[in-house]
Amino acid sequence: MQPVNLFHLASRQSQWLAVRQSAIAGNIANVNTPGYGTAEIEPFEKVLDQRRVALAATREGHFAAGVTEAAFQVRNEDGGNSVLPSENTVVLENELMKAGDVRRSFELNTAIVKAFHRMMMLSVKG
Repeated sequence: MQPVNLFHLASRQSQWLAVRQSAIAGNIANVNTPGYGTAEIEPFEKVLDQRRVALAATREGHFAAGVTEAAFQVRNEDGGNSVLPSENTVVLENELMKAGDVRRSFELNTAIVKAFHRMMMLSVKG
């Protein structure tokens, strides 16, 4: 079992939240675009499941066998099955709820990192 690096995990989640917020903003911007399909990003849990263990080269003579982390997958839903007047799949209320969820997740992520940082500083200072 590998140790959990909280700062790396929080950083990765922040990146994921930024990509999700961009997808939501694009959906809101195209709410009246005919035929536009809602863009949705894969869940963060799925990103964590795909995490691979990579070998690290600690000396110059070691082989470079690094495994790069994949980019987050954003998929577009087909706008063909829409019953909306704009003939697309964007529901503004759903996108606004997702945006609120992203905001709360950013706040929680920041609070956890601050608390962990404070705890580390207290343990170092003694």
